[in-house]
Amino acid sequence: MKFIVIGITDNPEPFFPPEVTEIIKQGKVFSGGRRHHDIVAPLLPKDAEWIDITVPLDAVFDNYQLSIIHYPLMPIIVFASGDPLFFGFANTLQREFPDAELRVFPTFNSLQMLAHQLVMPYHDMRIVSLTGRPWPAFDRALIERTPKIGILTDREHTPAAIAQRMLDYGYCDYTMYVGEHLGNPALEKVTMLTLDEAAQRQFATPNCVIVKSLSSLPSPLSSEFGIPDASFALLDGREKMITKMPIRLLTLQALELPTKHIFWDIGFCTGSVSIEARLQFPHLEIHSFEIRPECETIIHENARRHGAPGIHVHMGDFLTTPLSMGEGLGVRLPDAVFIGGHGGHLKEIMAKILTLLAPGGVIVMNSVNAPLVKTDSHQLWDEACRELGLQQETPLHIQLNDHHPITILKCRR
Repeated sequence: MKFIVIGITDNPEPFFPPEVTEIIKQGKVFSGGRRHHDIVAPLLPKDAEWIDITVPLDAVFDNYQLSIIHYPLMPIIVFASGDPLFFGFANTLQREFPDAELRVFPTFNSLQMLAHQLVMPYHDMRIVSLTGRPWPAFDRALIERTPKIGILTDREHTPAAIAQRMLDYGYCDYTMYVGEHLGNPALEKVTMLTLDEAAQRQFATPNCVIVKSLSSLPSPLSSEFGIPDASFALLDGREKMITKMPIRLLTLQALELPTKHIFWDIGFCTGSVSIEARLQFPHLEIHSFEIRPECETIIHENARRHGAPGIHVHMGDFLTTPLSMGEGLGVRLPDAVFIGGHGGHLKEIMAKILTLLAPGGVIVMNSVNAPLVKTDSHQLWDEACRELGLQQETPLHIQLNDHHPITILKCRR
């Protein structure tokens, strides 16, 4: 198979160099989005065949295969927005047809055009695509205090939705620049707004966004290691219901989070462990579980207080929550799990975790050595590890001030 991918802008009268013009004249099978077809239709040969790029893409790929059967010597000429190798359709073709011959004729992508309009250097801009993608890459850029972020949008992740997310989590020190219909002289528009203004506006599509910090704030990772306990909202004001900061940091260290990808926090209560992990290790995908309904409001409040977007919160009994891949919540398999609470069902919880834990995954729990605690969690832990064939590591014993001693327990498959 052979593909020729031609980048275009929103200009209704596109200009192509002579080589590309000749390729179009000689073409037979063309493809692109409907917006692309409206732009290039006057330039196509009269007998041209067009394959719309619409979801599901499997149907598009089937049509490509059929066209090669009918026209084995003809390339499929695909029109794509901007630079087809910049989060573009050429990447999709390479993934789907790895043996195909691919030739690309790019033009400026939308973020480049927006930067050109603003006369803004963009060599230091971090690029995030939210086009058909969820929030994690953008959340990470915020947590890391990236000073300049270029964002590709879609109809769900609009400039207004982006601005509102930034405001919700306290990332207010940014100016937003929105480019609409870039490349189309009649419709092109560039607007500079505060986040409050952007959150209340509707914008024409297609559009793209650049957000630029108003100040040179350091990353939380370098300015503060460990969140003060007093900054968290508590469950019923009970200070003992939060994992203290030094214990949190030792717990995160035991979980080996710098090298992990999916972290589960079971029995999150105030969310302090999840939030600390989110800020210290923003590459993680974090899923937090809690049976007490009143804790849902608390973790969301604490996440907003500390600028920790992107924590997936799951309410209900962990033991009855469907978690397998492609079923129920569709949660991805963890390689690090912290058990913050077990309600006397530690063995059952660990058995369920073990059915899902990724190879090389670790489980960590903190056991309180208090004389009034009825259930000996350390003993339950030892029994569960022995019955499930888990390999324990040497426990870590620690005591803070007048608090009861804590034992940090760790095991792995």
